[in-house]
Amino acid sequence: MRKLKKQYIISIFIPHLGCPNDCSFCNQKSISGKTKMPTKEDVIQIIEENLKNIKEDDFNIEIAFYGGSFTGIDIEKQEEYLQIANQYIESKKVNGIRISTRPDYISKPILKMLKKYNVKTIELGVQSTNDYILKRCDRGHTFEDVKKASKLIKRYRFKLGHQMMVGLPESTRLDEIRTAKDLIKLRPQMVRIYPVLVIKGTKLEKELEDGEYKPLTVSQAVERCKEVVYLFNKKKIQVIRVGLQNTDEITDPKSQQSDVVAGPYHPAFGQLVDDSIWYDSIVDKIKKINMKVKEVKVKVNFADMNNVIGHKRENIKKIKNTYDVDVVVEADNTIKEGKSELIIIQTYDEYMEQVREKIDLEVKN
Repeated sequence: MRKLKKQYIISIFIPHLGCPNDCSFCNQKSISGKTKMPTKEDVIQIIEENLKNIKEDDFNIEIAFYGGSFTGIDIEKQEEYLQIANQYIESKKVNGIRISTRPDYISKPILKMLKKYNVKTIELGVQSTNDYILKRCDRGHTFEDVKKASKLIKRYRFKLGHQMMVGLPESTRLDEIRTAKDLIKLRPQMVRIYPVLVIKGTKLEKELEDGEYKPLTVSQAVERCKEVVYLFNKKKIQVIRVGLQNTDEITDPKSQQSDVVAGPYHPAFGQLVDDSIWYDSIVDKIKKINMKVKEVKVKVNFADMNNVIGHKRENIKKIKNTYDVDVVVEADNTIKEGKSELIIIQTYDEYMEQVREKIDLEVKN
């Protein structure tokens, strides 16, 4: 079987200039860490530095224009960036280009231009499919715009990505499940899921101060994200990221340099969601055993070891505290990633027999 290449993304951040709206939760300076448009020289330098750092040949390399709404910036600037990136495709140093943009900034002429420069993937900032919530957050587009843009993108044979958020103002768990189900019907190849953080200088910060918005806790955000990840996994839609990437600005709210005021920030948020999914999987297997067990071994691919054990061994501790079961985790690369094998090491009856034997021995002595 042919081995799939690992993905390497060369990220070039375009600031807020391409976006016509000021969403209540958004401060693009904080999220992208950029305040001015990169020059032609900046773009070349970023690409060259990244290419120098790639030590292996086994990578699918893409140049990604992230941060603002790429197709909303001046068309000449779009083409300038794309021409540079396309030269690296033509010289076979890079495999493709991806961009992120708004659903209402997609049209046939735009897609034809993107196709000309070998753009392969378009990610749409959807956030929610509930029109009331979109309006509440000043998104400036509707779910109908998302549907039209998604269908056009697929018609022109681009890879389609969606970005959604949990914890938006007035959004409930059911709204987010509905959003995931709506997106699944549009058949994206990939999704990103972001819990809402309250960022300095946003309308949401003012709503927080006025008591009009209450952010999710970390545990609430993990549970909500986990539910929608399950839905996407079931339909084999790749979840490529859960949680914002940590930067100098997007960091612990306790830090003076952080632009995060409140919300479910955690430096390993995506891992917490993966850990929770594995916890459910292991507990489900334990519950299906037709006897009470005291100790089990879980064999998984080495790549899954950390998630099974959990952040700071949280899964192991939680299973022990909740079910009084000791879990030993063992790496076995014959097992596929995402799969596991559970082996009973000791039943509860065997454990109790050992205890009784030990007591008898102590009495005799």
